[in-house]
Amino acid sequence: MTTRRTVTVDGSPVHVLEGGTGPAVLMLHGSGPGTTGSGAWATTAQALGTSWHLVAPDQAGFGRTPVPAGARGGLRLWTEQAAGLMAALGVDRYAVVGHSMGGAVALALAAARPQQVTRVVAVATMGAPGAPLSADLDALWAAPAGPLGARDMLSRLVHDQALVTDSAVDARAAAMRAGAAAYASLFPPPRARWVDELTLSAQTLAAIRAPVLLVHGAQDRVTPLRTATQPLLEHLADVRLHVLGRCGHVPAIEHPHEFSQLLSCFLRRDLVQA
Repeated sequence: MTTRRTVTVDGSPVHVLEGGTGPAVLMLHGSGPGTTGSGAWATTAQALGTSWHLVAPDQAGFGRTPVPAGARGGLRLWTEQAAGLMAALGVDRYAVVGHSMGGAVALALAAARPQQVTRVVAVATMGAPGAPLSADLDALWAAPAGPLGARDMLSRLVHDQALVTDSAVDARAAAMRAGAAAYASLFPPPRARWVDELTLSAQTLAAIRAPVLLVHGAQDRVTPLRTATQPLLEHLADVRLHVLGRCGHVPAIEHPHEFSQLLSCFLRRDLVQA
């Protein structure tokens, strides 16, 4: 059973989807208008069941979590807010799963908090040195609220266009409208600078000692495999890569069963070793 609640982190509210008991797993969503923790991870949370303590926040500027007064969104804010959230929940050690932008945050968090972060799963991740802004990511960040913008965005996210249903478009359009005010300040043009802002240095990546699983769709156009994930193999000390064929930018949605199995198997290694 999952619950939604608001947790105060450094004086600012963070909206959280939380459920289950057991080892803690922080789940960080990606970017794009209308993105939320529950929207990104509800299917995965259901598949993993109640044997994990899952924490899926709306990061600052997304969903119901505002950007704190006097701040702006960015890698530093999202990383510090994620660490502060887990501290506020009284969780000392946890795995981190991050998608796209959230993958960069997960890797930054592992570098900054090596005593807390036990494992990292970075899915269709950003953060690799030298990764360019793709045309699809540029369009995704700029997608206007409403059905046309939602349909265009979903069509770029998935390889299987049959997933771009009217109900999926309506749900995304509603989420885009609901989060429009908070999201508006996050990725104004020119947008290549925001990719650079989410880039981790080779030194930061080399400092990560937690085991890392990279998961990527072979047909991902938003963060292409060759430029987004493959370069990370050269920088991470303990890393493995799983590529899913016939898959775009959202493996958790396009291949939910296989993704959940990958995730569960990788996270359970800590339990076996313990």
